[in-house]
Amino acid sequence: MSTIRNIVILTGAGVSAESGIDTFRAGSGGGPSLWEQHRVEDVATPEAFARDPELVLRFYDMRREAIQAKQPNPAHVALARLDAEWNGELLIVTQNVDDLHERAGARRVLHMHGEHLNAWCTWCDKRSRWTGALIDRPACPHCGERALRPDVVWFGEMPYRMDEIYAAIRKADLFVSIGTSGAVYPAAGFVRDARRCGAATLELNLERSQGSNWFDETRLGPAGRLVPEWVDEVLA
Repeated sequence: MSTIRNIVILTGAGVSAESGIDTFRAGSGGGPSLWEQHRVEDVATPEAFARDPELVLRFYDMRREAIQAKQPNPAHVALARLDAEWNGELLIVTQNVDDLHERAGARRVLHMHGEHLNAWCTWCDKRSRWTGALIDRPACPHCGERALRPDVVWFGEMPYRMDEIYAAIRKADLFVSIGTSGAVYPAAGFVRDARRCGAATLELNLERSQGSNWFDETRLGPAGRLVPEWVDEVLA
């Protein structure tokens, strides 16, 4: 690892599953599927919000409350240690909308799919830290309009800060994917972008992802074991 200076890490639901946070798909991290009780079309699209805002807001209010009761697991803690001790460039790109990376201590984190603990005002386009409910349509702290929605990227919407992500991938010496299904684009294509730019690629996952063949190396097992072991190797 002595020649590695710039690292990009992609984390998915499998990183947070061991903290008890529901995974996107059953089987991707050992926990229940987040969507077992709801169709994606009913709670995770702009059309669903326009059609039945109360259902969508109630769903995300429940998720927001539940996430605040969870705690970082050893995978989050290990990545926070890497963030603190790594002297080169590092970017943790997470598909997760929880704040467990930050609560473990990581600072170089980018949430490409938004954050449960933020609210986005569609009137003034400002975002506010938000830990309470949205079901009662509270006023935006910035403009006073009652136009807040979950600051989460829904299906059909563009993920956040893609220019920054691709810029980091172009400079990366190592790309690591942790706990992802390899099924959701554009994140599922990052490994191919990294390979084209000359980066080494590593997958740490509970099971082989749909994109496993693109990685130089795949290690299988729970994130809570694999990630601390890998971080120890990198920092040795």
